[in-house]
Amino acid sequence: MASFEITPEERAALDTALHDALHPLASAVRSRTTGQPEDRMWDADPVEVTLSVLAAWKVVDAEVKRLTAIAAGTAGSYGASYEQMGAVWGITRQGARKKWPDAVSRPATTTARTDGRVELCGGSAELARDPASGGWRWAGTGADGVRGGTADGARHATKEEAAAHAGAFLQAHASGGA
Repeated sequence: MASFEITPEERAALDTALHDALHPLASAVRSRTTGQPEDRMWDADPVEVTLSVLAAWKVVDAEVKRLTAIAAGTAGSYGASYEQMGAVWGITRQGARKKWPDAVSRPATTTARTDGRVELCGGSAELARDPASGGWRWAGTGADGVRGGTADGARHATKEEAAAHAGAFLQAHASGGA
């Protein structure tokens, strides 16, 4: 497995990008909690300002965890194992299973039938072979009511690939979020 460490230059660029993204969020949080205009945020008491920044980082942390769970679910839908995800994250297979319990599909919760139907997370999708290209396409509706499918003009080489894309969509559109 490749090393996922970043260089000092990459870390500096990431820090800059994160701080640039955080500033408007911290200003908005501060403005909502104090009633002050966003452009005056930094003129307040330093403790209050830094607490606003801390509150914004908490929001970012929650979003990163949510997006990480979606990425793990997508990896699982493509066939990644908990052992592989754990290796990437620097934890054990058991740790990965505990961190992302629904990332790897189990036969009891996912049904991929030979008739080309995938049911996952309360949604379903139909798989169909495209006679013109010989490839596979999918169309489905997530538990949240959002409809999706293979993009126009696109195709998947195998039925399994189409099912993986459909599964990732259904997981992302589960009722209550992914």
